[in-house]
Amino acid sequence: MLSATVTQLKNELKHLEKGELMELCLRLAKFKKENKELLSYLLFEADDEAHFVDTIKEDITADFNSINSSSAYLIKKSSRRILKDVKKYIRYSKKVETEIELLMHFCRELGKFSYAMRQSVVLGNMYRTQVKQVEKCLTKVHEDLQYDYHDALVPLVKHREYY
Repeated sequence: MLSATVTQLKNELKHLEKGELMELCLRLAKFKKENKELLSYLLFEADDEAHFVDTIKEDITADFNSINSSSAYLIKKSSRRILKDVKKYIRYSKKVETEIELLMHFCRELGKFSYAMRQSVVLGNMYRTQVKQVEKCLTKVHEDLQYDYHDALVPLVKHREYY
């Protein structure tokens, strides 16, 4: 089965009534967990982005605290899973400021495993890549925010150069 383009879907959704549209949304939410999470974000979290970011930061910290740090392999595997979740939340938000905040927090938490980053090239590369991504995102925000975020980014860049 071929899927329709976004334009075709948009045109078709214009012709639906409110009740039919709600049924389609609920059916999508039941079908896949990610759809349900996105719908939850749009309905409940999108209005208060600061609270959303704080909640995700707490989740990131809790996830890093629960990592089995007995080997660099386990740290690497868990860090990849956490980064995958962070990227998913960034896609939900679509705001550059949120992306910067979450990636910087991810890098701070990953930086706490500096001993593992010295052992694992993959962890060091993951850290460096995310810091570069933050630097790239900084060019997209207002100058005042760039200055504020740049001050918070300096320790991460210094930490990156160490690995």
